[in-house]
Amino acid sequence: MKLHNSTARLFVPDQTADPIARITHLGIGAHQDDLEFMAYHGILACALSTDKWFGGVTCTDGAGSSRTGDYAHFTDAEMQQVRIREQEAAAVVGNYGAMIQLGYPSSAVKSPTDPSLKNDLLQILDAARPQAVYTHNPADKHDTHIGVFAATIQALREMPAANRPKEVFGCEVWRGLDWMMDSEKVVQDVSPHENLAAALNGVFDSQIAGGKRYDLATLGRRRANATYFESHASDDSESIAFAMDLAPLVADPSLDIVDYVLGFIRRFENDVRTKLTKRLG
Repeated sequence: MKLHNSTARLFVPDQTADPIARITHLGIGAHQDDLEFMAYHGILACALSTDKWFGGVTCTDGAGSSRTGDYAHFTDAEMQQVRIREQEAAAVVGNYGAMIQLGYPSSAVKSPTDPSLKNDLLQILDAARPQAVYTHNPADKHDTHIGVFAATIQALREMPAANRPKEVFGCEVWRGLDWMMDSEKVVQDVSPHENLAAALNGVFDSQIAGGKRYDLATLGRRRANATYFESHASDDSESIAFAMDLAPLVADPSLDIVDYVLGFIRRFENDVRTKLTKRLG
């Protein structure tokens, strides 16, 4: 592969010679730590398996990361190196098959006219041909996350139909998906090995030490999802991640992306209206 940025990095924890081709579950996230927060379902499916491998793609360079406390004096260049090391440490903890960091500034990821990220992702997807892809959900409130979602869907649509993954998930980070209709949620049980989840989330000290307890918040969201999912029954799972099914957008490139996403919101709106009207008249 010839990736766009000269700073792009491929890290292979077990140093195998052909790491990309073995990837079965691919996570594509905007920032260092997004994969661990949103794609734990895929990481967990592969971590202890002998025939499944998780591959991670982090699209941005980490230069814009928040920094306070011990990291307050770090320059952008120094912060990039910290974030790269943290992401590679997570790859070791999670036994990833490969970890690719593409090194884009956020401005390039958010650009609607720059195809570089899409082209890089297409190369990776063509080489891996994963069974499942995890990326940001299209109702996320972070513009850089939306940029990664859009580039991912565009790249997937350009793959030969026979090579496209059967499962494509839009995952929770900067917005949960508990508002979706229960019948439309992809429910991912991520209860096993909570110690592994905690270890992965805790790797990112540069952000946690800066006052953002993403590690606790992510585990808390999963616990809340499990408890509040069903109001009239005991919990079947201790920890759940919700995802939006994006596979129809990939299987049928003629589908309008905006209309597809707004359909979930309209059905939620109709449900709220129906329940209120039934009581209030």
